[in-house]
Amino acid sequence: MPQSAEPAEQLRSLLEQDTCHLMPCCFDALSARLVEQAGCALSFMSGFSVAAARAGLPDTGLLTVTEMLDQGRSICDAVSIPVIADGDTGHGNAANVQRTMHQFAKAGFAGIMLEDQVAPKRCGHTGVKDVVDRDSAIARIQAAIDARNQGADLVIVARTDARSAFAASHGDQAALEEALWRLKAFADMGADVLFLEAPRSEQEMLRFCEEVPGRRMANMLEGGITPLLSTERLGAMGFALAAYPLTLLSTAAFAMRQALVDLQAGKTPEQMLSFEEMKTLVGFDCYMERADPT
Repeated sequence: MPQSAEPAEQLRSLLEQDTCHLMPCCFDALSARLVEQAGCALSFMSGFSVAAARAGLPDTGLLTVTEMLDQGRSICDAVSIPVIADGDTGHGNAANVQRTMHQFAKAGFAGIMLEDQVAPKRCGHTGVKDVVDRDSAIARIQAAIDARNQGADLVIVARTDARSAFAASHGDQAALEEALWRLKAFADMGADVLFLEAPRSEQEMLRFCEEVPGRRMANMLEGGITPLLSTERLGAMGFALAAYPLTLLSTAAFAMRQALVDLQAGKTPEQMLSFEEMKTLVGFDCYMERADPT
């Protein structure tokens, strides 16, 4: 779908607004289109959801950058709202990070999230054990900023998993301090959005908002480590983005499983889109108007 402005420009305009934007995460073109049709201003391509929907695999770094780009192109082509990509660890060293930035910008994304985990990474709510050292984490984000300055125009979401990685060895307080140190460093370098993954309480979330300058993102995972808060509450705390990484995938999987139970019982599922609604969702009407204008 045509966009009225460059994706990164669209996203920056949204981030300038004094509000917390609801950001349901998509995993394919259809889910992205549903997010747009629901009236949401933006979306995020969830790495967990893409790994599950595309390959039936866990979010443990098993998908290649090529697979993520392929999925991302179809998502960005399907909608006009800005979409942030999950860039994982940048897929390698500083040179890899820069190439990843340019590839994701060309794919049509508005932004990219980059994290400081050791590769292969894992979902931040499944027991992260290791992050790279401070110098490596800073070098990773600096490489992304350099690529942005060189023309890979993406909003950079800088994430740290230090809160989880250092908890067992250093204790909760020291782990949080390390995470906040890294986020402050990322902010000072010029990252556009800061993301503390897996804070354990509202108090930790408030410290993040009070001590780390810039725009901040919250991750609202049902059944995860972080408290589930309303978008209004998150906005009052100082968050600009509220991501819901698994809501669409989990509800879709639940509905499909129930539909299979119904079919095995010899009945058609009651809760489903009508054929007409499905045709409209995927664009049959627009296609027919162009293919047969008479």
